[in-house]
Amino acid sequence: MNQQATISSDMEAQMANAIRALTMDAVQAANSGHPGAPMGMADVAAVLFNRFMTVDPSADQWPDRDRFVMSAGHGSMLVYAINNLLGYDDMDMDQIRNFRQWGYRTAGHPEYGHAKGIETTTGPLGQGISTAVGMALAERMMNARFGDDLVDHYTYVIAGDGCLMEGISHEAIDFAGHMGLGRLVLLWDDNDITIDGNVSLSSSTDQQARFAASGWHVQAVDGHDRDAVAAAIEAAKADGRPSLIACKTIIGFGAPTKQGTKATHGAPLGEEEIAAAREMLGWPHAPFEIPGDVRAAWEAIATRGKAMRTAWEGRLAASDKREAFEAALAPVDTGALGAAINAYKKQLSEDAPKVATRKASEMALEVINATLPNTVGGSADLTGSNNTRTGAMTPVSRDNYGGDYIHYGIREHGMAAAMNGISLHGGLKPYGGTFLAFADYCRPAIRLSALMEQPVVYVMTHDSIGLGEDGPTHQPVEHVASLRIMPNVNVFRPADVVETAEAWEIAISDPSTPSVLALSRQGLPTVRTEHDEENRTKRGAYVLREGEGTRDVTLMASGSEVEIALTAADLLANQGINAAVVSVPCMELFAAQDAGYRAEVLGTAPRVGVEAAVQTTWDALLGDQGGFVGMTGFGASAPAEDLYRNFGITAEAVAEKARALMA
Repeated sequence: MNQQATISSDMEAQMANAIRALTMDAVQAANSGHPGAPMGMADVAAVLFNRFMTVDPSADQWPDRDRFVMSAGHGSMLVYAINNLLGYDDMDMDQIRNFRQWGYRTAGHPEYGHAKGIETTTGPLGQGISTAVGMALAERMMNARFGDDLVDHYTYVIAGDGCLMEGISHEAIDFAGHMGLGRLVLLWDDNDITIDGNVSLSSSTDQQARFAASGWHVQAVDGHDRDAVAAAIEAAKADGRPSLIACKTIIGFGAPTKQGTKATHGAPLGEEEIAAAREMLGWPHAPFEIPGDVRAAWEAIATRGKAMRTAWEGRLAASDKREAFEAALAPVDTGALGAAINAYKKQLSEDAPKVATRKASEMALEVINATLPNTVGGSADLTGSNNTRTGAMTPVSRDNYGGDYIHYGIREHGMAAAMNGISLHGGLKPYGGTFLAFADYCRPAIRLSALMEQPVVYVMTHDSIGLGEDGPTHQPVEHVASLRIMPNVNVFRPADVVETAEAWEIAISDPSTPSVLALSRQGLPTVRTEHDEENRTKRGAYVLREGEGTRDVTLMASGSEVEIALTAADLLANQGINAAVVSVPCMELFAAQDAGYRAEVLGTAPRVGVEAAVQTTWDALLGDQGGFVGMTGFGASAPAEDLYRNFGITAEAVAEKARALMA
């Protein structure tokens, strides 16, 4: 509902001009930044916050707040200006004066976790839209579980021409329309300008028709006609479909000689232009100065939000769903999960099944999904291959948001970004699957998971040449290494059912690190046949088998190649060579161990690494005198056993490498 109170149209105009003024001044002080989008969308933003947004800066994590996403993240000063004007206690004017400077929260692009009121990191264009789709879906899913009294909010997005050109936008738009996400409103900054010049240089797409074809409610307005913008938002909220409002704007609005041109996109306006803009806008105030009545108008939004938050807290206190709601938002109950996984591991070690680790993942998920109340699975059209759907799961759809399994379609990038949004929203713990070779399609969103410290779990199956006949396009050889070098990502490549269960326990419990589970297509024997209550995978690497006497050589492997290392150790033992076998399910966790433990595991004997992938990330473990058995190029199409033999990834080759190092 339109919540505008007694504020006059002239005051709302000044609220918009406050955004423009702070943007001009901050970008000028930094001598870098993007004034064009905040100045062009200031009227839209003022209307959105003044008349519609429900937020409470004094309780920035209030679960039922509206979400605002600045997908055009280069326009970050719009976010910072608004948050300063609303009164967020960590966004004082000193932060604005030091835009883009070391040690301040006002980064060049909005960074989640750096300041309150920033719902997601944006900057890579299109990510904001796609993350917002996940937020809007999470809102509907939480609403289905807890009702309107506890979950009843909107997700608003400001996006530019660049966001809509990015390929991920199509995945997100298509998916949002299909899922009927009527609580999602996208305000398009339709200014016809990109860095290179007019949009017509590179695009002639009818964006409104594109959205309509994907099942969206579509409107077009003058983005500087505030009442028209308000009427469009009202209509958007009344429609059951996701909504696009094409806001025709002038980039850099208010800059007399530069508005409407690419000159305002990504550079300071200059002192003379800023002075002229102040005159044109009727803003006579000094740099970084906001008149009391304008600030009061903005702070009234916060006051309104606080009252609504207080009323919500009363409803929560009286709700019979309070305990379940708070449990959904709480960290994972590691005690309950640990007990369930430990009992499950004991049974696995006794039964010693030979299964692909993708199947082992499904088996572990049966335990996890039965223990935790809020896991949400999914796959990019590979459910049967990724083994991500457990027996009791039901699909999420526009007719059943109460489900817990999401069919993302062939939209790997959109899936990964949506999972970020689900995680950021709170209340649900997402995981989703595809083939490891398609991790590259997900990579920008995985990077944002890591940057934002969101513990999304990526289930990546068919992890090596072991997938066989589908050939090199589907056989990942460099992907594990490329993911291992990304900061704040745990990459697990488990050797058997036990390590897979342990990896899942770590991944789903971690509060701030995303995980990639690289899982095999081919069956693998259980190598952990003696039950150990310790989660050994938490160490990252450990001695799986230590021979008798002094260690002559150390064989190190991950995943499907642990079996090969064990067989190689047997071959060497027959020749009187004592080979220890070290399983390395997670290099990142091993790197975090203390020096004493690492030295104990690595030993002083020569080391051979074996993995059906490139060597890159093994060098730090193997040392200058180590050897490696693995891939040096792309794979081929053939049965898995033929590929391993022809590429020389065999127990015999490992044993031969070990003997050569000892010579």
